[in-house]
Amino acid sequence: MGLYTSLISGLFFPLHERFKKHSSVVVREQMEVSQWWEDKRLKALQLSRLCQLLTHVETHVPYYRELFTKIGFKARDVHSLSDLAHLPLLDKTIIRHNVGALKSENARHLARFNTGGSSGDPLIFYIGKERVSHDVAAKWRATRWWGVDIGDPEIVVWGSPIELGAQDGVRALRDRLLRTRLLPAFEMSAQKLDQFLDEIRSVRPRMLFGYPSALSHIARHAAAKGQRMDDLGIRVAFVTSERLYDEQRQQIGNIFGCPVANGYGGRDAGFIAHECPQGGMHITAEDIIVEIVDQQGAPLPYGEAGEIVVTHLATRDFPFIRYRTGDIGVLDSKPCTCGRGLPLLREIQGRSTDFLVAQNGTVMHGLALIYILRDLPQILAFKIIQESLDSTRVLTVSEEELSPELVEKIKVGFKARLGQGVRIAVEEVTEIPAEKSGKFRYVVSMVAPG
Repeated sequence: MGLYTSLISGLFFPLHERFKKHSSVVVREQMEVSQWWEDKRLKALQLSRLCQLLTHVETHVPYYRELFTKIGFKARDVHSLSDLAHLPLLDKTIIRHNVGALKSENARHLARFNTGGSSGDPLIFYIGKERVSHDVAAKWRATRWWGVDIGDPEIVVWGSPIELGAQDGVRALRDRLLRTRLLPAFEMSAQKLDQFLDEIRSVRPRMLFGYPSALSHIARHAAAKGQRMDDLGIRVAFVTSERLYDEQRQQIGNIFGCPVANGYGGRDAGFIAHECPQGGMHITAEDIIVEIVDQQGAPLPYGEAGEIVVTHLATRDFPFIRYRTGDIGVLDSKPCTCGRGLPLLREIQGRSTDFLVAQNGTVMHGLALIYILRDLPQILAFKIIQESLDSTRVLTVSEEELSPELVEKIKVGFKARLGQGVRIAVEEVTEIPAEKSGKFRYVVSMVAPG
């Protein structure tokens, strides 16, 4: 680790976190010890923290206070992790209808967040400083597994308005100090991709971070241009927010000359799991309990595929307890060769967000259009189907009929991205049809756009 990185990781960033009243430094230090604990000790920690969480929500969170009374559940009766299954599942519809009642009565300084990303099911929720601290610590710990740290030069290929819209003077100064360069994933024309490659070569980052589809798209462009990118000293490419396919891993790794580390989680569910250098997808067990459940919500044993349900133990301010991710996964009972005691996800069958192509040929990430829809509270779910360069369909599920003004707002937003001559058809449906696999659906489907 270089001197500058040591100063940023050991001094500047801890001061930054203390100023924001985050406990992420202490939490990360504790996690770097507990990651080596045996399974029995980790489960004891989970049970202790689960009981604390349930005791808190029983007293201070109106939604759970009423729910516990209704089903005759008492936090003091929880004696094992299996007792968690006595509680009903939490999903986006329940959160959407109980946002106020899910806030802890003694919560302070909550931050409002949106999600909807690749699931097509928009959600508004809140996060407190405890949750932020633990999520930052979990990601920080996993970053250090790969021999890189906060302060090492980093290229981030991202598309969330939360990041892209926050580049004020203070944020820009912080990113310069942290040596983080943000590249927008929304527009990927050939000219933009050339610029991206130039910036990556100029920065010579130690790590990349972004959507697997975006990084693989940049890698394909480099290969097509015959431009070498494996001589820059990149140590690792972190990918998240989408399912990572084998061909993407190979392409990114080959072109940039580095291993690819998969991450699984989201703003709503938290930092669920991250891949270590030995290939194990380690669950952040200190903070998150992962269950694999069947269609009735009953837990399944190791090795069986089912829906991934998470309980985030650092969410007293706005609880996520037995939260349905909508993803399909398999728990692994075997330990990882790295020696960490953190449990493993053997398989994650997540959702995918594809690219779209504007009329002028600009390639953009599907999130460029998803963000237009996910912030509309009237829309409960959606699916975008690009049938050609001149025609795009938008399927929406809503509680009541969309007004002509809202339909027009959607069309204007889509045309601003895809081109003014594109036909945008907004169709209201009762449910979003699943893909052929039946396990998960693609929110953005690009059908032969050419």
